[in-house]
Amino acid sequence: MRKNAAETIRPDILERIKKFRLIDDIFMTKCFEGNTECTELVLRIVMERPDLKVLSVKVQSLYKNLQGRSLTLDIDATDSKGRRFNIEVQRTDSGASPRRARYHASVIDANTLQAQDDFDALPELYIIFITEHDVLGGGLPIYHINRHIEEMKTPFDDGEHFIFVNGECRDDSPLGRLMQDFFCTNPDDMHYAPLRERARYFKENEKGVKIMSSASEELREEGRKEGRKEGRKEGRKEVAKQLLKMGKLSLEEIAHAAGLPLDSVMRLSEMKPA
Repeated sequence: MRKNAAETIRPDILERIKKFRLIDDIFMTKCFEGNTECTELVLRIVMERPDLKVLSVKVQSLYKNLQGRSLTLDIDATDSKGRRFNIEVQRTDSGASPRRARYHASVIDANTLQAQDDFDALPELYIIFITEHDVLGGGLPIYHINRHIEEMKTPFDDGEHFIFVNGECRDDSPLGRLMQDFFCTNPDDMHYAPLRERARYFKENEKGVKIMSSASEELREEGRKEGRKEGRKEGRKEVAKQLLKMGKLSLEEIAHAAGLPLDSVMRLSEMKPA
């Protein structure tokens, strides 16, 4: 029997968890962590391949680049045909730039081959951005980007594919209903059972709510540590700026993590980059 989480969790934390959506990084991470069913559902809809079978899924995977910037992937999955999928959820337009997609692909490729591997051993790779806004501006629900040879008008088959899913398109198509679920706060209103039950677990089940509460507090503690490193108020502002730049969290989550008032974070979000 499902227990009442309100009996053991602070009301302010419960209220915060109630507002979480799958488009929010911290909530998405927990819902998809080790869950092949949810990942498979998303990929089947986005790829329009109902037979796609996910074999493995990892969240928040760290890929190190010893000569430059390392990378943490939201969702890193492999299917039964050996294809690799990187799914990223992004709250801000700056977090889903074409060059960021390019960098994701390059770091994944660099961490895939062993020293003696042939280049043809690189798997088919799909970089998928699910964005809150229509970052490519075409008014389409989904964008597929593939390289081609201009003079020949034929594909350049390097096995690399980019897909941008427009979260603003929430019509009655399978993809539109999926986007409705990604932006839904109430599990009862979600269309797809695997996502609905995972969301319900972390919002209503006592154990699940405790996990989300702990994750939320860990996020805030990380923000505090960074703030102490940088130096009190200015350090907290710097933490907030970095989190805004990442485009992963809501303004409320950033305020919570950085230990700043929400209105301060809102003002920082309106500032243009230097």
